[in-house]
Amino acid sequence: MNITEIKEIKDLLSSPKKIVIVPHRNPDGDAMGASLAMYNFLINLGHEATVVAPNDYPDFLKWLPNSKQALKFDMQNRQAKKAIEESSIIFLLDFNALHRVGSDMENTLKNYNGTYIMIDHHQQPDDVAKYLFSDTSICSTCQMVYHFLEKLDAVSQINKEIATSLYTGIMTDTGSFRFASTTSTTHRIIADLIDKGAENAKIHNNVYDTNSFDRLQLLGKSLSNMVVIKDMNTAYITLSQSELDEFNYQKGDTEGVVNYALSVDGVIFAAIFIEDKEQSIVKISLRSKGTFSVNKFARNHFDGGGHDNAAGGRSNLTLDETVAKFLTTLPDYQSELLHSYEE
Repeated sequence: MNITEIKEIKDLLSSPKKIVIVPHRNPDGDAMGASLAMYNFLINLGHEATVVAPNDYPDFLKWLPNSKQALKFDMQNRQAKKAIEESSIIFLLDFNALHRVGSDMENTLKNYNGTYIMIDHHQQPDDVAKYLFSDTSICSTCQMVYHFLEKLDAVSQINKEIATSLYTGIMTDTGSFRFASTTSTTHRIIADLIDKGAENAKIHNNVYDTNSFDRLQLLGKSLSNMVVIKDMNTAYITLSQSELDEFNYQKGDTEGVVNYALSVDGVIFAAIFIEDKEQSIVKISLRSKGTFSVNKFARNHFDGGGHDNAAGGRSNLTLDETVAKFLTTLPDYQSELLHSYEE
């Protein structure tokens, strides 16, 4: 994003407008944190802003400031479409292609005639936005929103609500600041957000320490289902729809479970396969250490993508067929899996 584009965006935001903010489908902490931070920033500037999420998001994010103001496209379709149609600007946050919002909402966005501003840190963004701020080296879209506000000379306008949302997104997308993408710049931004009102201990407790009994039981089932393939430095977990139903699965209950497989000594590639009978798909999350790219793996085999060490995908096969396909592909990557290393 160059100086001319920043000036044009400043001009666009200099007078009150109707603006919509869109995160990806099944929004996580980074997507909702970025969206609600942008919402609060725009509201404080005098704009009529609306967050339109494609669908619902986990309960452990519903405490975020003004989260109750967000519309859900699949549940509040009429209001959501009206907000989109009446807006002159739409921010696309934490995703790089319109299909990431789901087919129904994608069709609505494809017919949109206003201005798109995309802020995202995933690889290979589609050419859909007039203004694109893309940087795959940055740990989270929330950090990118902070940098975006820097470019607008608006960091001084970050209040407690904005700081709280940005802190949440950075914390969740860095695994509580432990991933390699967490830089000294990230920590300096976090320090500034704390200075501006983000209560770090409270935020961590709200996100990570409010588990239901069923969620912990589901975690136990996930761990008992784990399979380790030592000669491939790989581990994977499966969860069937019946197992999800047994433990009263709620959205977000499987968030981060794949990281337990990655934590096994010697494992550098981890996957979780989650059956979703409602959508007739298997949802896949992939994680890796070192040089093995799960982004490439997901793109090559499971209609997905993301980052080099964290990606997702999906399969239209059955759960058993999906796992069989996964196991069949592993030998093609044996050399990479055995020689991946921590940089």
